[in-house]
This record gives sequence, structure tokens and C-alpha cells, in this order.
Amino acid sequence: MPFDSANADLTIVPVGTPDELKRFIALPARLSAKDRNWITPLIMERTEALSPKTNPFFDHAEVQMFLATRGGRDVGRISAQIDQLTPQPAPGRLDGHFGMIAAEDDPAVFQALFRAAEDWLRARGRTHALGPFNLSINEEVGLLVEGFDTPPMVMMGHDQPYVGGRVEEQGYVKAKDVFAYIADENGDIPPIAQRRVERGLPKGVVLRQLDMSRYDEEVETLTDILNDAWKDNWGFTPTTEAETRQLAKALKQVIDKRLTWFAEIDGEPAGFLVFLPNVNEAIADLDGKLLPFGWAKLLWRLKVKRVKSARIPLMGVKRKFATSQRGRMLPFWMMKAGRDAAVGLGYNRFEISWVLEDNTPMTRIAEAVGGVKYKTYRVYEKAL
Repeated sequence: MPFDSANADLTIVPVGTPDELKRFIALPARLSAKDRNWITPLIMERTEALSPKTNPFFDHAEVQMFLATRGGRDVGRISAQIDQLTPQPAPGRLDGHFGMIAAEDDPAVFQALFRAAEDWLRARGRTHALGPFNLSINEEVGLLVEGFDTPPMVMMGHDQPYVGGRVEEQGYVKAKDVFAYIADENGDIPPIAQRRVERGLPKGVVLRQLDMSRYDEEVETLTDILNDAWKDNWGFTPTTEAETRQLAKALKQVIDKRLTWFAEIDGEPAGFLVFLPNVNEAIADLDGKLLPFGWAKLLWRLKVKRVKSARIPLMGVKRKFATSQRGRMLPFWMMKAGRDAAVGLGYNRFEISWVLEDNTPMTRIAEAVGGVKYKTYRVYEKAL
């Protein structure tokens, strides 16, 4: 739609300076100030995630962020990015991505933001826009369209209810939904699986916790399993070792070895599962700031004030084992071991996310352990 005279002062600013990046990061918290379920991400973490100096995603991706301003005030933001590692879905189709969308509830602002992002993608030969991805498909995925009544868990997004409609006004349609499931400590694995678990591990299967003394090596093993297990999933983009190392470095302070499990079959790494303490529960009242006590304050809240919820962001079994009897049972053995450890440490709520809507095996596992779908995130697409 054309801009009317009331929006003549609406300006799009390509983010290019540290001050503009600071404004870009700060905007969603102001827009969501009245939302009691909003949790401001740590400014330090967001700055590192959006900087080429500290996020290896930029090694294989081109990114441009945009701010929308009106009358000297920031009123919206969006990113456009092209990940060179993303496989293209069909001959002749070249996908570009958008993300980080947040704006005042004004159709003109959304129109201006998407016009800027789409023009940037189109100028680089992209035929379709897909998103939101913040910034990678291996990070925050999708726009929240159901489940606004609860706060997000760690590394999950939270959007305002009007955003989905505004995105659709720009010609975007659903490409895929991804789900988050919530379970409590009373859920258990199905009786038939429970009986097999109670028999003990079969010959050749070993479960073990994360070995912090070999942390870097463990991260490499996890990356190898992850890329193999997820390679046939919709939208799969391989995670580089540099990206996994950066994430592992960022999480090293908060990850608990008792909640991270590896499975081996006949001496070969075969699967893994991560329960991640819900850091959002610990930072909800910090307004994105750790100062003056930095990590000490966060670690105290995690370990002394005791966070009660955890998220399972990563789980995988190598394809070569997935169809065998032992391989099919690995998720249940790992889930049982991880949840027993988590309950013993005082955790009582668990999110399993994100799960593709058509990933039937993972959907069945989430439901089998008592998970209830409570949030839906939508990935949109549009031909440019």
C-alpha cells in the first residue's frame, strides 16, 4: 500500500554503527513493556549474537539489519540475511531469509520494513523470502502465533499477537509451523517403553553424562550427531563446528553435565540429549542487564535461587541407528535419564522445542512423555 501523508516522515535506516545496533537490540523491550510475559534478553548476549566479530554465522552468511524511525523515534526493526549453507528447496528457487521482526502496530511500518528487506534480498538474486529466523534456522525459529499467555523459555522467541496479521498483510503465507511442548515431573514414558527401560540397557548400549574435562571434544561429537540426525529435516542447514563451539562457550557457565547425556552403541557415539536450565527464569527482572555483578549474579540465581524449569533444545540419534531396535529406544533411555536427574535437582517443568509440525517421530516422543503442545511458532514465505 502507498504511504499516506501522515507517514511521510517514516524512514528506514540500514544498521551500520554500534549505536544503531544498540537501538536495534533495545527496541523490542520498549514495544513489549506492557506485556507481563515478555523477558528482555541479555543485552550482552544479543550484542555478541548480532556481531560478525563474535558470531561465526557471519562467516557463511550476509546480513543486513534495518530500523524504521518516525519523528526521531524508532518504531520497528527487521533483518534480511542470506545463508550460503542453506540448501535450496527446488531448482531455480533461491531463498533469502528475514528475521528479528518487531514493530509498532502500524501497517505502514510493517510495509516499509518488509519493502526494505525484500529489496535487499531481491538485489542479491533471491526469488523467495522465508522467515523469521533470528538469525539462523538453527537459532530462534518462527513467529509466535499461539501461546502468548506464558513467557518464553531460554532461546525461544516471544512476539506480540498483532504481528502475525501484519506479516500476512504483506503477502506472506504459512510455510511451516513448529511446536513447543510442555511437560511436568509427573509425566513418564509409555508403558511398553518403560518396561524395556526397566530391563536395563541392552548389550552394546552405554549412556553417559557430559564429560566437562573433554568439553571441546564433546561439542565436536554433538555437532557430528546433530548434523547427521537432522540432515533430512525440512529447512536443514548444517551447523558448523565454529557455531557449535561459540554456542557451547556461551552456555558453558550454565550447562549442567548431569542434564546432558550421550548414548553410544557398540562404542560409537549414537545420540545425545540436552536439558538446558531455563535461564529466562533467572533473568526475568534484570531488564537485559547483568551489571554490576555480571555472571556472578546469574549463576547465583541459577544454582542458589534454583530455577525450576528446563528446556530440551537439542536431541538427536544418528540415522544409521535410528531404525534399529536399540536406536529407536535411545530417545526414551536418554529422556528417562535426563528427566530423572532434572527432577532430582528440583526441576518440575520441561519444554521440548522446537518440533516441526510434520516430524511425526518427535511429536510422538513429546506426547509420549506427557508433553502438551502449548506454543506454536510459524515460518512464513513469499515469492519475491
